[in-house]
Amino acid sequence: MANLSVKYMGLDLKSPIIVGSSGLSNSIANLKKMETAGAGAVVLKSIFEEQIQLETEARVHSDKDQMDSWNAAFDDVINKNPFAFEEALSYILGYARENTLSEYLGFITEAKKALTIPVIASVNCITSFDWTDFSRRIEYAGADAIELNVYVLPSDFDRSGTHVEGLYANLAREVKKHVKIPVSLKIGYYFSSLANSVKTISESGIEGLVLFNRPFSPDIDIEKVELSNKSIFSGDDEYLTTLRWMGLLSGKVKCDLVASTGNHSSETIIKQLLAGATAVEVVSVLYKDGVEVISKLNKGISTWMDKHKFEKIADFRGKLSKTNLQNPAAYERVQFMKNYSQIE
Repeated sequence: MANLSVKYMGLDLKSPIIVGSSGLSNSIANLKKMETAGAGAVVLKSIFEEQIQLETEARVHSDKDQMDSWNAAFDDVINKNPFAFEEALSYILGYARENTLSEYLGFITEAKKALTIPVIASVNCITSFDWTDFSRRIEYAGADAIELNVYVLPSDFDRSGTHVEGLYANLAREVKKHVKIPVSLKIGYYFSSLANSVKTISESGIEGLVLFNRPFSPDIDIEKVELSNKSIFSGDDEYLTTLRWMGLLSGKVKCDLVASTGNHSSETIIKQLLAGATAVEVVSVLYKDGVEVISKLNKGISTWMDKHKFEKIADFRGKLSKTNLQNPAAYERVQFMKNYSQIE
């Protein structure tokens, strides 16, 4: 029987399949099902940085003045956050009123008591505000690691790419100052020089990078003449962008790499591991086929490994990364020319 165990950020995982942050990971019952199905680790549903700031601001007020403190904190967060829109923050902070920081920390503790696999806390963040208190509280609550979900769309005409990209490494360094548990960043691919930026971020002291998060992408409904969101869940062909960059970055950065987005089958997961991924995150396929599909994915990986005489993941991980290919240009333009030059 093939050995599917891997070590991610120093944590022992019995499978390379990590359940990514989503509404599914906001329930102890679901988390138990994920562990039973064979997940290697779980990432809890994210708490927003704005929630943390909001509760921090509100602490100094009495219960009588609670609503005034929410409003004051809301204005303060808007002023401090150059990337936010008031409508989006209004929703986030409204959500924060119903989902407090203390409840999130309590959920971490409850999850750790209920599970034997690693529990990773998730924070959706965009700035490197004072992490001293909150990052330590996550650690004290029992989280095995922290995943920072960072996505800064470079849409500000007055800010350079260097400035925006520097936010990622600065945030990572700030959080690492205050915790002993491993820290990973889940990032997008909007960088002017992705390879160089990822390398710089990996040198900030973090233990992991998750490639890539899948943000809201606006579409247009031409009948209603309004913005819409065409697809909430990833498609089974969306892994290709991650696969390319996994192959290019593997062996070139100073932390573990995890593949995310479009991992709907054991075949795709095997491809990501061959390209150099330490592990993979899955979400959309769980919504589509149920949490139990994790068992099927693990079995598919194991069957393939037995067929190809691989005893453990390390025997083939990164075998097809750019570093290990005889023709490394296959991940870059030569492959494009080879395929598309044949189209008449």
